[in-house]
Amino acid sequence: MLVTVLVFCFATLIILPPSPTTCTASSFSSPSVSALFAFGDSTVDTGMNNGLSIPLYKCNHPPYGKDLPGQVPTGRYSNGKIGADFMASNLGLKEDLLPSYLDPKLTDLDLLTGVSFASGGCGLDDLTLQLTQVYSMEDQLEYFDEAVERIKTSVGEKNGSEIVENALFVVGVGTNDLILNVYDFPLTQRKSQFTSIDQYSDFLLQKLGSFIQALYSRGARRFMVVGFPPIGCLPLQQTLGGIINLRRRVCITQQNIDCQTYNSKLQALLSSLQTTLLPSSRLLYYDIYNPMIDMFNNPDKYGFVQVSEGCCGTGLVELGLLCSRFSRTCPDASKYMFWDTVHPTEVAFSVVVDYNQKTVLQFLN
Repeated sequence: MLVTVLVFCFATLIILPPSPTTCTASSFSSPSVSALFAFGDSTVDTGMNNGLSIPLYKCNHPPYGKDLPGQVPTGRYSNGKIGADFMASNLGLKEDLLPSYLDPKLTDLDLLTGVSFASGGCGLDDLTLQLTQVYSMEDQLEYFDEAVERIKTSVGEKNGSEIVENALFVVGVGTNDLILNVYDFPLTQRKSQFTSIDQYSDFLLQKLGSFIQALYSRGARRFMVVGFPPIGCLPLQQTLGGIINLRRRVCITQQNIDCQTYNSKLQALLSSLQTTLLPSSRLLYYDIYNPMIDMFNNPDKYGFVQVSEGCCGTGLVELGLLCSRFSRTCPDASKYMFWDTVHPTEVAFSVVVDYNQKTVLQFLN
């Protein structure tokens, strides 16, 4: 089964705010943010997978990109912009879209203000990468090292180091690991190895902490780390759950509880890293759970007519390769929360980013 997963954009600060006089939400577009670098999975992938030989985890084909200028499928897992695009634009770093690092049109000037290294289908668990065959978090680090060398060649060692130090590093990853190794397959190695999802979450968080420390050792100082969404409410999970629930499409409660538990542990991890291991750092937690569950529970508030099915195809199983040029799409994607059975529409992405700007971004500096 094709499963590519979202950990889409961003939202609520829980940890360690600075003094109230530091800044306000309206000052988020501060020029002190030099660039945006994104790492992780399909949530922030803006086209890294386009050149992969295996097609399962690529979306550079119609109807993806249906609502972008020229209806061009760029490799974003949505009908239009994703959260990283809105964030880069709100920061004043990009006029429109955040490019992927492997975009053949990327220039050294583009690179100075940020790119995405994220790869749809990526996870923290090596077993996830064995299944998906996409760019790992280690691969993304290697590409970042290459990018930094390009930046320093372009603007000099000192200026290049300052760009990295003043950049915002967005990390969104982990949901694929739960779906592929725990939820959607009855027999997996991780189910045999770990006696509970709680133990597996600790395993993932240890790997995430190591990745953040690896970025810190390369000069990163400001991080936004994305928590889990309510996985049990994703259309794909509702479809699979309906097999057990006699075709009733409802959120899977236990999966959502698991996500909340993970998110609480993530907040504690970020607080610990900031206070004990990573001096002069700022680690912010993005709670995507609350804005997403609010959209699901109050669709009228956001103008949605459908929150349990995707806009592409039947809305029950389609994503990635299965959401193809031959798939019908809903007449108006802005009325849908999800574009395919895992990834949100441009409108849903924008809702979450707007929520972030009101709650998290004032604590960035």
